[in-house]
Amino acid sequence: MTALPETSQTTSTAVPEKPQSLHAPAAEANKGATEPQFSTFSSIEKKLYVYIASCAAFASPVSSGIYYPALNIIASDLHTTLANINLTITTYMIFQGLAPTIVGGISDRYGRKPAYLICFTVFIGANIGLALQTNYVALLVLRCLQSCGSSGTVALSNGVVSDIATRAERGKYIGYAALGSSLGPALGPIIGGLLAHFLGWRSIFWFLTIYAGFMLTVFVVFIPETCRNIVGNGSVPAQKWNISLIAYFRLRKQRKNGVSVSQETVQNKRRPGILSSLPIIFEKESFLLLLYAGILYAGFYVIVAGLPAQLASVYNYNSIQIGLCYLPIGCGSIVARTTVGRAIDWNFRRHCRKLGIEIVKGKQQTIEAFPVERARLEIGLPLVYCGCAVFLPYGWVMSLQSPPLAAVVVLLFLNAYVLSGSFQALSVLVVDCHPDSSAAASAALNLVRCLLGAGGVAAVIPLLDRIGSGWTGTMVTLIWILASAMWWAPMIWGPQWRKEKKIKQAAKRAKKESGRDMEKAVRKEYGAAHVNQMTLEATGKGI
Repeated sequence: MTALPETSQTTSTAVPEKPQSLHAPAAEANKGATEPQFSTFSSIEKKLYVYIASCAAFASPVSSGIYYPALNIIASDLHTTLANINLTITTYMIFQGLAPTIVGGISDRYGRKPAYLICFTVFIGANIGLALQTNYVALLVLRCLQSCGSSGTVALSNGVVSDIATRAERGKYIGYAALGSSLGPALGPIIGGLLAHFLGWRSIFWFLTIYAGFMLTVFVVFIPETCRNIVGNGSVPAQKWNISLIAYFRLRKQRKNGVSVSQETVQNKRRPGILSSLPIIFEKESFLLLLYAGILYAGFYVIVAGLPAQLASVYNYNSIQIGLCYLPIGCGSIVARTTVGRAIDWNFRRHCRKLGIEIVKGKQQTIEAFPVERARLEIGLPLVYCGCAVFLPYGWVMSLQSPPLAAVVVLLFLNAYVLSGSFQALSVLVVDCHPDSSAAASAALNLVRCLLGAGGVAAVIPLLDRIGSGWTGTMVTLIWILASAMWWAPMIWGPQWRKEKKIKQAAKRAKKESGRDMEKAVRKEYGAAHVNQMTLEATGKGI
C-alpha cells in the first residue's frame, strides 16, 4: 500500500488534469491497476457476514436490557435491595469493558471465528448458571461471567467490517454491524418484561441460552474466517481447525476457477498481541477520542438505568409497560444506524472530491495525508450538540410531577438517535486509524465507555434522589459541551499526530530489525554459544 501524495489544501488552486487514486499515487497507476482486490468476498457475502456479526453483537446489549424490567422482581425473589441489584448492572458494565480487551486481541492474533466460539461458549455456561442460581452472590458473579461472554461480540463485529469493507464504504457497513447492538436496547426490555411477567425471571436466561446456542451453531457451520492477519483478502486459506463447511466449498471453488492465493494481502505479518488494545488507549489521539466517548456514554446511561425507577414511581408501570418504554430508545438507535452511516460515507467522498482524489471501488484507501478525523467528526460533533439540546429538556420534563408520556417518548427517541449517531461516527474513525488491530481498537473504545458508563449507572439513583432529574440533566449537558473540546483537538491536529506515531513506529521497527541483523551476523561469524555468552554479560548475568 503506497502513501497518498501530499496535496495542498490552501495554497494550490490548480485543477488536476486527472483525479488521483486514493489507493495509489498517479505515478504508480499501473501498479494500482494490478493490485489485488481488497476483499474477494462478493457484495452479497459481505452483507451476509456483517449481518450475522450484527446478530452476534445483539448478545451484549440484550443481556443488559433484558434484565431491566425484572429488577424489582429479582430483588424481591432474592430478598435483597434494589441498590444491590443495580450493583449487578455496574459490575456487568465493568466486565463489559474489560473482557473485549482480551477478546479483541485474540481475534486480531488468531482470528475472528475462534474468538466468537470462545465468547458464545462462555455466554451459554453463564446463562445456564443464572437460570439455576438461588442467591444474590451467585447472581453477581454469574452476571460478570455473562458479561465476559457477550461483550466481546460488539468489538468483533467492527473487526469483521474492517476486514471486508474499504474506508469509502465503511460508514454504511458499520451501520449494518451496529443494528444488532441497536436492537438490543429496543427488544431486550420488551422480551424481558414479557418473559418475567408470564414465565418468571429465570426464563430470561433460558431464552439467552437458546439464542447463544443457535449463534454458536451458525459460526461453527457457516461463517468463514475474515481476519486479514489470517486470510488476507479472503483468498488465503485459514488454519485447518479454523475453517467452516461453507468456507471449505468456497476455497475449493476458488481453486477450481484459478483464483490466486494473494499472500501479500495478509495485512500484518507480525500479529498484534492479545492485550494490544491497552496501548491504543494511551495514544495521544485515541485517548481524547475514547475519553469523550466514555463521557457521552455515561450520560446516556443516566437515562437508560434511571428509567425503570422513574416510570415505576411516576406512572406505576409493571415490567411489561416499563419494557415497552424502552422501545423509542431502540428505534432511535436503529434509525441512526441506517441514516448516519450513509452521511459518514457521503462526507468521506466529499473530502475526496475536494482534494481531487478518485475512489476506486474494491480498493482500500490510505489516510496518511487525508483528514479522516475531519471527515468523520464533521458528522459526529454536530450530533453531539444536538444531543445536548435534547438531553436538557428531557431532564426537566422527567422532573415534572406528571410528565406527558408523549413528550417523554419523543425525547427518548431523539436522545437515542443523536447519541447513537455520534458513537457510530467515532467507531468508524477508531477503526480507520488502527487497520492492523481493528478489533482491539474497538475493544479499547468499549473498555473506556463501559467503565465510565458503569460510573453513570452507579451515580444515577443518588443523583436523582439528591438533585432531581432536571438538575441532573443540566449537569450532564454542561459536561458534554465543555468536554467536546476533546473531539475538536483530533480534528485539528489528528493528521499530524498520526504522522508522528508512524515515524516512531518505523524507527522502532528499524532498530529492532537492525539488532536482529547484527545478531545473525555475529552468530554466523562466531557461533551461537558466543552470542549467548554476550547476552548473559549484557544483562549482568554473565560470569
